[in-house]
Amino acid sequence: MDNNLSQVDDEFLIRLIQEGRHDAFAEIVNRHSKRFYSIAYRFIFNKDDAEDIVQEAFMKLWEKRLNWNPNKEAKFTTWFYKVVLNLCIDHNRKKKPEPLSEEMPLIDKQQGHEALIQERQKQVMLERFIQELPERQRLALNLCFYEGISNQEASEMIGVNLKALQSLIMRAKMTLKEKINQYLKG
Repeated sequence: MDNNLSQVDDEFLIRLIQEGRHDAFAEIVNRHSKRFYSIAYRFIFNKDDAEDIVQEAFMKLWEKRLNWNPNKEAKFTTWFYKVVLNLCIDHNRKKKPEPLSEEMPLIDKQQGHEALIQERQKQVMLERFIQELPERQRLALNLCFYEGISNQEASEMIGVNLKALQSLIMRAKMTLKEKINQYLKG
């Protein structure tokens, strides 16, 4: 068993996983679980459901490890993002999103500082507005701005061309701007 799995790239780890190497699977999970959790959370806004989705995605990776062809498929992270995002989309279709989850209180009563409370309220409202965006706009915005994924890679993940992705982002920004302006006007 190689103790330096942290030094190898994802595609090599996938080849080891295809051979049944649990240590390589553990390395992939350790390497990517936080990022995939972040994407799932920003898409569905529920901590427990995001954790479940990421866990299910990794289970699918293990179960279908022999199906992935590194020479034929996109790079591993692009392919796996699609798995996570499809699970998020399926989740959203089955369950109506809650207006606000418990982990996003409007006012943090433990904080005595009005500025912190106002800042938190702004953050919660922005998250609510993002949650209300159409699915593909929310996805494009989250991938490109929150996750820092390139437009090219994000377009591949969503399954649209680059111009369509840019259009989704532009419409999302315009919608958010309108909602923020309406909110500020009271």
